[in-house]
Amino acid sequence: MEKDQKQYKILFVEDNQGDFILVEDFLLEHMEQVEFVHAKNFEEVKTLMELPRNTDEGMDRYDIVLLDLTLPDKSGKELIDAIKDFGIPAPIIVLSGFADLGFAIKSLSLGMSDYLIKENITSLSLYKSILYNLERYKFMQTLQESEKRYSELFHSSPIPMWVYDRDAIKFLDINRAAIEHYGYSFEEFLAMTIKQIRPQEDIPGMNSYEANSDNNKYFFQGVFKHEKKNGEIIHVDIRSNIIYFNGKKAEVILANDITERLNHIEAIEQQNEKLREIAWKQSHVVRAPLARMLSLIHLISDKATPNDEKNEMLDHVIQSANELDEIIRDIVNVSQQIIPKTNK
Repeated sequence: MEKDQKQYKILFVEDNQGDFILVEDFLLEHMEQVEFVHAKNFEEVKTLMELPRNTDEGMDRYDIVLLDLTLPDKSGKELIDAIKDFGIPAPIIVLSGFADLGFAIKSLSLGMSDYLIKENITSLSLYKSILYNLERYKFMQTLQESEKRYSELFHSSPIPMWVYDRDAIKFLDINRAAIEHYGYSFEEFLAMTIKQIRPQEDIPGMNSYEANSDNNKYFFQGVFKHEKKNGEIIHVDIRSNIIYFNGKKAEVILANDITERLNHIEAIEQQNEKLREIAWKQSHVVRAPLARMLSLIHLISDKATPNDEKNEMLDHVIQSANELDEIIRDIVNVSQQIIPKTNK
């Protein structure tokens, strides 16, 4: 495969030197000209951000940021909020060592461009994520900078998009990707409100949000559940901007379906739970019959033990062996269930 010849500058915030080297090697498999700036903690990031914007290390010089969420001096939501406060004009991809479905959704809602689990990253998947998020970031920047190019960008986007009336919450325009993904025709969309693509149980919360939302907020991001025409429920990362469409105050929506990614994280969580169950059985349940067997074998091997007692003890050994066999069968059955869900 021919390497990407474009020049990239990547800020990698990672305290683990091994992870840094691995990611660097992954990207060098696909990128010919990539420059890494390595920050090992939040304070080093802060120092870089305080440099003048027009310097080589200024914040506007980075194409993308790779962020480990567990740093020695700041982590989790606190770290995300602090990084966002710098206003880095580049997409931020989270590289996490934890398969936490709830926090994955939260991270995307807080403005992160992507959430990748370190142990599942390959050189190709990381490279594709960077390209995808760079393109999406450029796309969103273009929307904010120029409404004049709306039609061309909107209808050619491979990601579902629509425009809706902020007051009537009715669809005003829909791109081809949304029509194909959700299953409604263009005419059906125009006869609907945005509430009709939300699950029924989410409508009360949606009404409450609309009543308390800031109608002048220019940009919005969040993760929501949507319902396709066929009834399938999907999780969608929503990015929106206020625009004026045919004289009406409206919002243009970019709807990225992240259902498969979240399902994968959930499957890993379930797998980890099964592994914890196996570990507990091995450390607790198996020990009881094994300990009995060892004690009985010791007594049986003692020449001072009468033969009739030895025969009785042997029965107990066989009973404990059968019990241990059942426990092992149970562990094997649980192990065979550890198969992550995949969408074919």
